[in-house]
Amino acid sequence: MTTADKAQTLTRLYEAPEILRVVNIWDVVSAKAIAALPETRALATAGHSIAATFGYADGQIPRELMLDMVGRIAAAVDLPVSADLDDGYGDAGETTRLAIGVGIVGANIEDRMRPFAESVAQVEAIVKAGQAEGVDFALNARTDAIVRGGDKPLADKLADAVQRGRAFLDAGATSVFVPGILDADATRTLVEGIGAGKVSVIGLPGALTAAEYEALGVARISYGPMVQRVALTALQDLATDLYADGVIPASTRALN
Repeated sequence: MTTADKAQTLTRLYEAPEILRVVNIWDVVSAKAIAALPETRALATAGHSIAATFGYADGQIPRELMLDMVGRIAAAVDLPVSADLDDGYGDAGETTRLAIGVGIVGANIEDRMRPFAESVAQVEAIVKAGQAEGVDFALNARTDAIVRGGDKPLADKLADAVQRGRAFLDAGATSVFVPGILDADATRTLVEGIGAGKVSVIGLPGALTAAEYEALGVARISYGPMVQRVALTALQDLATDLYADGVIPASTRALN
């Protein structure tokens, strides 16, 4: 498929009645391992995990390193790849253009609760960049209304998320990502306010299952840095066992 074809495929996955489940990856080998599973329809990178791979804190990795890695991932698989592009690196439109150039067809880009008008303008710039490149770029516009809402009551945080989410959709975003541990009531409020099939969530410990979110009208679920943390936990546990004179499990598969 061409980049434009992959973008259309990703958009259709967002629009499907089934929730889009993406297991986040952070390098070529993790991308290939997940892409090899028959259940995988698309891939999504975890910015936190890529930053950690290069020794950076979340949000501190230089744009060129991030784009290099997501480009390597996109080139290694035949599936649509959506990238976590942090806050757009100061120029979200140009970052989008560069990402499309390396094969990325969708992205999460954070508002970090910047002023409302500035955040909407950023979404508009991303959408225009995709249009200029001839790609129906699937923007999963992230609002940090909950995770950066401070001491506000949850009801006020949700209202902020709905206001921003509606504006982002009006500006051309494909969906709205609202990170945070969302129970059924909070999720229902977001879906009713932003729109069925338009809300994206993260599956953190304590969150609902993908099936439960699907029943509430959520479009996409991802897992952010948690996938890498599970993998590294397994690595540490294996190392501990090997130090204790264990052996490599016979069930180990060759995935690279």
